[in-house]
Amino acid sequence: MMNNKIKGFFIAAALLAFGCHNSTTNTGGSYSISPEAGATYKAGDEVKIKVSYPADAKVDSIVYMLDALKLGVGKDTSGISLKTDTIPLGIKVITAKVYAAGKDQDVTTNILLLAGKAPEQLTYKVEKVFPHDTSAYTEGLQYEDGVLFESTGEPGHSTIRKVDLPTGKILQQTKLGDQYFGEGLSVIGDKVVQVTYREKVGFVYDKVTLKLEKTFANNVGVEGWGMCYDGKKLYMDDSTNRIWFLDKDTYQQKGFIDVCDDQRQIDSINELEYIDGKIYANVYQTDTILVINPKTGAVLQRVDMKNLYPMSERPQDRDWGNNVLNGIAWDAKGQRLFVAGKKWPHLYQVKFVKK
Repeated sequence: MMNNKIKGFFIAAALLAFGCHNSTTNTGGSYSISPEAGATYKAGDEVKIKVSYPADAKVDSIVYMLDALKLGVGKDTSGISLKTDTIPLGIKVITAKVYAAGKDQDVTTNILLLAGKAPEQLTYKVEKVFPHDTSAYTEGLQYEDGVLFESTGEPGHSTIRKVDLPTGKILQQTKLGDQYFGEGLSVIGDKVVQVTYREKVGFVYDKVTLKLEKTFANNVGVEGWGMCYDGKKLYMDDSTNRIWFLDKDTYQQKGFIDVCDDQRQIDSINELEYIDGKIYANVYQTDTILVINPKTGAVLQRVDMKNLYPMSERPQDRDWGNNVLNGIAWDAKGQRLFVAGKKWPHLYQVKFVKK
């Protein structure tokens, strides 16, 4: 993206890190809860949760919650155990509501849940090379009905278009207003949905004509980045490690996952594609594609795309986010996978293979 997008991301990341660093286990007077705030676990680990209090405290019961989900009820300091093998990853807030002497009081803590195992390491083989418009600041890419649907960004140059794969020529195009920075797209039935970067506006087009039919307010997440569709719901990311679930008709939030591997949360999840039950995602400003479990956020595979378009051959203007890998499209019928980049001269048909 542009410089201000990069700066915005780092500011948001710094604020998140500051918030996590200063988060502490809350004590409710004489009550305290464990584990300690910020403790890290991996999926499959058992988390022992318990509240400590003085021996003379007259505690009637303790209700344990994970985010908004009730885990169980206890009556003493023995606590409960949380199984983590199937729950979504990321920062989880644990709350214990302590009932004592006719009153109730909350004590809270949080943990970071990471993937249970390291992602499989993959690389690629190039099967075919196609031409690509070097003025196209690629934000979204999808193969549908024998053509590529492509969303491009940058103020004054943002478009949604249909592209002929063999030639790279634009078949149809609708230009966005100069005030908009186009981002990801997704084809849903006879419509094409496109989001914008910071303008908090989404567009719905006719799939055949690319004529704008309506707009909608997109207030989900920090920003609008990538999109994909699994046949039931939309996925959208927002510059962080979060992928939001959106209703396909109203575009309202229905849930989310946080993307993590076995070591950390993975920020800057960008262009998305849904393929055979998994989410494929570019990581902005890297030559990496992640394969993600859409139920938990766990990174299952990491694809090293280094040297697909050698850095020595790219124009040296990366301060603007140009010339970086971005764009994944899947031809379900032909079982072909395409990847592209911002202002790249080529679009590549590739196959992922083990390293």
